[in-house]
Amino acid sequence: MVQFQDKKILIVDDEPQMRELLRAYLEKSHFIVEEANNGQDALDKLSVSEFDCIVLDVMMPEMDGLMTCLEIRKSSEVPIIMLTARGDELDRVHGLELGADDYIVKPFSPRELVARIKALLRRSQVTNKSESEPLMKSFGAISIDEKARRVKVQEKELVLTPKEYDLLLFLTKNQNQVWTREQILEHVWGYDFYGSLRTVDTHIKTLRMKLGDLSNYISTIWGVGYKFEIY
Repeated sequence: MVQFQDKKILIVDDEPQMRELLRAYLEKSHFIVEEANNGQDALDKLSVSEFDCIVLDVMMPEMDGLMTCLEIRKSSEVPIIMLTARGDELDRVHGLELGADDYIVKPFSPRELVARIKALLRRSQVTNKSESEPLMKSFGAISIDEKARRVKVQEKELVLTPKEYDLLLFLTKNQNQVWTREQILEHVWGYDFYGSLRTVDTHIKTLRMKLGDLSNYISTIWGVGYKFEIY
């Protein structure tokens, strides 16, 4: 779950009343808020501080919001929400093409803006997490690509049925833990599966055959169940 407390938001708007209103709502939601009264001021603040999201007004003198967005995107991927009094679709599309993540048309509810900021931060955290995780995760000589549902054993592609893959993934993610057949059925097949506990034994057997020399990674704990363990 994303924690919004202490997330830093930069409000960029040339209207003091708008900045004050947005600051009040954002601080009520426990955000840390800084203000910039024009595009250049925003760029100056970005050069010395990091922000989790930017609320950027389009209609500003000198450097407008679109140009500011373009400049920000040259060096940062911080989420940006554009504020505009224009309801024209072309303006919104242009802002999105320049790198804005979301667009909200004035007049708007500050509560809606807060909700949009939180949604952006949630998406941003998920993206950053997935990008920071390696595509292939290794468990000894077994490599698993969860996105592609592919498995390699000693760099050779392993052909598995969907349920064999699910079973292997479950065991590798819970290595060194002993699981009963009932528990494996519940986690891999689901609570609504109507079948014999022998289903687990059968899939373990075929999985071991396909793992070949690595079959001993899956240990039988007699009278209990199974455990994935790397030797």
